[in-house]
Amino acid sequence: MKSSWMIVAGFLFGLMGVFVKLGSQHFSSAELVFYRSLIGLVVIYGIVRVQGLSLATPHVASHVWRGLSGFFALMLFFYAISALPLATAITLNYTSPLFLALLLTLWLKEKPHWRLIGAILAGFAGVVLLLRPNLHTGQIIGGVMGLASGFLAGIAYLNVKQLGALGEPEWRVVFYFTLICTLGAGAWMLIHQFHALSWQTLPILLGLGTTATLAQLAMTRAYRVGKTLVVGSLAYSTVIFASLFGILIFGETLPLSAWLAIALIIASGIASTLASPQAK
Repeated sequence: MKSSWMIVAGFLFGLMGVFVKLGSQHFSSAELVFYRSLIGLVVIYGIVRVQGLSLATPHVASHVWRGLSGFFALMLFFYAISALPLATAITLNYTSPLFLALLLTLWLKEKPHWRLIGAILAGFAGVVLLLRPNLHTGQIIGGVMGLASGFLAGIAYLNVKQLGALGEPEWRVVFYFTLICTLGAGAWMLIHQFHALSWQTLPILLGLGTTATLAQLAMTRAYRVGKTLVVGSLAYSTVIFASLFGILIFGETLPLSAWLAIALIIASGIASTLASPQAK
């Protein structure tokens, strides 16, 4: 099944979260974004050169907006992973389909359908259920950052849709996204503290960059050859894999209310995808 490439991507994205959590003990979020993006940039640029593709684009401003929204979403997402249980952080980031469905409705100037409104309200009810009983005082900031990363990711996905409507190929979108993330995180590192590399931390960074790049490629292939709505639903496999990794690797435990909230957010995300203007 062609859409099953999204399950591969979900596994790799979940594994990427493991490397982010391990790396957060040694590096800041900006440093993790930098190394993740730099490795991806090298891979994508290599593909561009080998295949003789052109990076010239008349839509520089659109790429900049997509890159900036994606960059800040990634920064907040990595911070949330460092501060929260892995399943909680990734679930909050995966509120992006809820925001995307709302943004698409506004962008296309369509009247919201009651099913879409119901899905969005149920999704944010799940967010409240997930955060209220589960976060200690020190994790509140991480929870806000995780939810903000989902909002910015929704904006980034809307920008990607706009670039697609302008005829920009996905490899060019990915290239400029990784370029802006590399430059943005690099500039951030110059202002803030920089941690030196070591033989102990190098495997973590290589694992982060490799899993993120492979996940991006698998996700791109899934959306290219699979059914969009099926792929969008299978994207939530990342939450499942992240939950398993959190339990097996980090010994994380969540109360029953948190698991119910995660299930509600996943169901609402899938429902909003089906009810959004994109589905039509």
